[in-house]
Amino acid sequence: MCRRGGAGNIVKKETYERELKDLEFELAKLQETVQRKKLKVAIIFEGRDAAGKGGAIKTIMRRMNARVWRIVALPKPSDRERTQWYFERYVAHLPAGGEIVLFDRSWYNRAVVEPVMGFCTEDEYRIFMEEAPRFERMLIDSGMILLKFWIHVSVAEQEDRFQDRANDPRKRWKLSPIDLRARDLWVEFTRHRDDMFAKTHTNEAPWLVVDGNDKKKARLNIIRAILDRVPYEFNKDAFDPVKLPPRPDVHDGDYQEPSVDELNCVEDYYPDD
Repeated sequence: MCRRGGAGNIVKKETYERELKDLEFELAKLQETVQRKKLKVAIIFEGRDAAGKGGAIKTIMRRMNARVWRIVALPKPSDRERTQWYFERYVAHLPAGGEIVLFDRSWYNRAVVEPVMGFCTEDEYRIFMEEAPRFERMLIDSGMILLKFWIHVSVAEQEDRFQDRANDPRKRWKLSPIDLRARDLWVEFTRHRDDMFAKTHTNEAPWLVVDGNDKKKARLNIIRAILDRVPYEFNKDAFDPVKLPPRPDVHDGDYQEPSVDELNCVEDYYPDD
């Protein structure tokens, strides 16, 4: 499921920026198609802590319309949500026609994180593994396009990223107590991930594994994988340059706009030398 490059095969910054610019235009075409045809697209991002899920989502969203694309990153369930059918809290965030939803972690918390951390019972875990493929089949039968990404990261690369978070005050918030516990439970996470692949990788909703050790390359590969799997077309009329009419003279009439110095401006922290 995962095709890797050779050792040291790191994408160059210039290549990354050039490729990303081209791919963003393709994403814009996809966005226009989804909006016009009222397609429903749900994309799941799973992986270990520090695998690069959030960075991939931010890259996809960089030039996109937040009214078409939505990011869903749910906090831990409330007391009320714990008594619901497990999938219920996620159903409320599924896409309607003309929407693309990016799940930064998803219902698959119950497949790996929750059993490893002891946040669910054995029965809850077993029931989830039986229900997940049926739940996803219902989504697909309803006309939804469902993509499931697992971003792979090696133990050495994850440790480098954890150390970076631990030593960079700007990233300290990313290092949670669960991250630190998961650091000690690498093998347990791997076993549950393998079991998840075995029981929830279906023809209708296969797992798409991305090598995430090179973040830039992973982001490009994820975008290309999305473009390969969500049908879209080039609607030329939607992308033709817009010819703006002449702008009205703002000084015409009796209204005098106040100068910026008369407004309640914040301090200029960067005055000219």
